[in-house]
Amino acid sequence: MKALVVGGTGPTGPFIVNGLLQRGYEVSIFHRGNHEVDEIPPEVEHIHGDPHFRETIDEALEGRQFDLAVVTYGRLRLLAKALEGRVGRFVSVGGYVGLRGSMDPQAAFPAGMPISVAEDAPVVDSEEEMRVAYLIAKTEQQVLKSHPDATHFRYPAVYGPRQMGGGREWSIVRRILDRRPFIVLPDAGLSLITSGYAANMAHAVLLAVDQPEPSAGQIYHCGDEQQLTLHQVVEVITQALDYDWEIVCMPNSIAHPARYYAEETSHHQLMDISKVKRDLGYEDVHPVRDALGMTVDWLVAHPPAPGKGGMGDPFDYPAEDRLVTAYKQSMEQLAAMPSTVPGKIAHPYAHPKEAGPGGDHRKR
Repeated sequence: MKALVVGGTGPTGPFIVNGLLQRGYEVSIFHRGNHEVDEIPPEVEHIHGDPHFRETIDEALEGRQFDLAVVTYGRLRLLAKALEGRVGRFVSVGGYVGLRGSMDPQAAFPAGMPISVAEDAPVVDSEEEMRVAYLIAKTEQQVLKSHPDATHFRYPAVYGPRQMGGGREWSIVRRILDRRPFIVLPDAGLSLITSGYAANMAHAVLLAVDQPEPSAGQIYHCGDEQQLTLHQVVEVITQALDYDWEIVCMPNSIAHPARYYAEETSHHQLMDISKVKRDLGYEDVHPVRDALGMTVDWLVAHPPAPGKGGMGDPFDYPAEDRLVTAYKQSMEQLAAMPSTVPGKIAHPYAHPKEAGPGGDHRKR
């Protein structure tokens, strides 16, 4: 059996490639060749070309047939069209940003996304609303039009080895390695954004490979079974590195340093993964706390090159120092303002000390 993996060298790629090899597939990976990784065994064929344009896709794959294609990279809508009639089974990976309210919380009413979001939630249906999200939603439709028995996965924010720039985790880890005295979190770091460890997400994809009938024609959300808030993620990473620092929480509108490890909005983006659990029996291979620990170990051993880490994070510590100093001063001023609100607010139910009609000490 021949399998084509488009991509294959990113966070989930090697897990998928090696999983296919274990299942007896002869695997070829189609990618640009810019990122070769040691985790890809030498028996895997590399087809170098650009999977973003129809002419380069056709040139690279001319005359080839495959029993299975797992498409994790490139322009999915073009790859879906190019592989019509040339693969027995089509499994693809995208994201959930085509859902209404994901990229623009104000586009939904009430603002933001419900908790949690199922696969059949409304998608952006016009370029006028948001072009990028609309194209992603249209791409999903193209996949199922070109390959009616395809399975499409909406990946969450993926963390783990080989994440470009180290992802949000590197922004946190590097600040600890640099011995920063604090980290800034927006809105107490309480937002829930679905994320998934790379090996866990690859496991979900491979479950669809193993079970073509129940997964045919389906779209699945995937993510770790247990989700942590940003504050909890920072706590786990802090403990993993045995560090002690202050977590400074401030309103999202001024928490500028956190833009590189938090969403620009504090609206939740929590995907419902019950469908993939029900249909395919998904369970995490690695629990989230273990997965974060392994991610920290990887980042410490493989720090991104200077200027390339943390999703563009400038690690501008002087600016962070100025922000936190000004914020703490303003909080001191606000705390000193007089208030008519009592220090303790009583609940509305009576709490009598003895039996009788007289009520309690608050005459309730």
